[in-house]
Amino acid sequence: MNADEPEVTRAWVLHPDIKTNKERRDAGPALQEAVSLALALPELDVVGKTIVPLPKPQAGFLFGSGKVEELGQQLKAAEVELVLIDGPVTPVQQRNLEKAWNCKLLDRTGLILEIFSDRAATREGVLQVEMAALSYQRTRLVRAWTHLERQRGGLGFVGGPGETQIEADRRAIDEQLVRLRRQLAKVVKTRGLHRAARAKVPYPIVALVGYTNAGKSTLFNRLTGANVMAKDMLFATLDPTMRKVELEDGPEVILSDTVGFISDLPTELVAAFRATLEEVLSADIVVHVRDISHAETEEQAENVETILASLGIDSERPRFELWNKVDLLDVEDADAVRTRAERSEGIFVTSALTGEGLDTALETISQTLRGRTIEEILDLPYSDGRKRAWLFEQNVVLNEDQGEEGYALTVRWTALQKARFDSL
Repeated sequence: MNADEPEVTRAWVLHPDIKTNKERRDAGPALQEAVSLALALPELDVVGKTIVPLPKPQAGFLFGSGKVEELGQQLKAAEVELVLIDGPVTPVQQRNLEKAWNCKLLDRTGLILEIFSDRAATREGVLQVEMAALSYQRTRLVRAWTHLERQRGGLGFVGGPGETQIEADRRAIDEQLVRLRRQLAKVVKTRGLHRAARAKVPYPIVALVGYTNAGKSTLFNRLTGANVMAKDMLFATLDPTMRKVELEDGPEVILSDTVGFISDLPTELVAAFRATLEEVLSADIVVHVRDISHAETEEQAENVETILASLGIDSERPRFELWNKVDLLDVEDADAVRTRAERSEGIFVTSALTGEGLDTALETISQTLRGRTIEEILDLPYSDGRKRAWLFEQNVVLNEDQGEEGYALTVRWTALQKARFDSL
């Protein structure tokens, strides 16, 4: 191996197909998504994957003793160094399985945290990851390792005869979380100031949202010419990226690319990454990008809608759906998808790679932003050049006359544009 190349870890993905789970997903697509998660980390080499039917989880080992032994032989033969379990694993189960299989183990939450840590690019993203990781680590301090059970010597003045190591570790994590929250508050405040500054140069915001790997970043790159990481892997984008785009025959807008959503995202991660979705809260239009070629596209769409509702995105907000990746469908299925979309308002069949359907979608977005226009005459003093320049940037000026004291401008604009103008 070249010295510059990172060490590769041989990994195996297991999907426990738990029969008693009321929210049980189809095991095939669920396993494939878990493999895609693993492949999002370049240092992992996925050498195998298995669906494990499970009547109900076993408290000590998750799986029954026979299945643990059978899997252990399989993992040993494949020289596996890391097992990824697509689901929650308790600290006790993790300790027991690592001992039985003689290799490391990560559950779904741990794997997603690793990916987030690898992807986070901004200061806020890094802080959010650290907080989520510490919150997760804190839940693992349940006598999972013997060194955490030993007592730390104390004088006995506070807290009885001594403090167990597990309590000391938990307290250290809590103190670090407090420090991180303070740092994050400063970063969020700075970002709030940036957002307030952007409101004074009031471009409408169009936010791209969707399930992870739906093609948002490829679409973003095509529309803006930006070089956002756009790969066929989950969580390719973590931090929101914003660029100005000029719509044809319409206003300039800020296009925002956001972190992808995913099913069964652990609670601590939803909370930690809420701030990365703040741009969606202030968006004038929300564009839901769907991978229409995916076997679970309907379930993915429901997951996105659930998260948007939990964020407080009201139903009054203009919303469009882009059924993306139509180029991956065969001719018959693609035609069926186009027919379905034509029957529904606000749905467009698109391909971020070929450009199909994007012109029509952008024209509709532009019309929505223009909305119902009103015509009126504005009187501006010569000293108000900034406001005059903004009106011309927005393409709303129909006529301009110059008088002794200033400009008389005839404008045609929307109520939204008028409100933005008044805030200048």
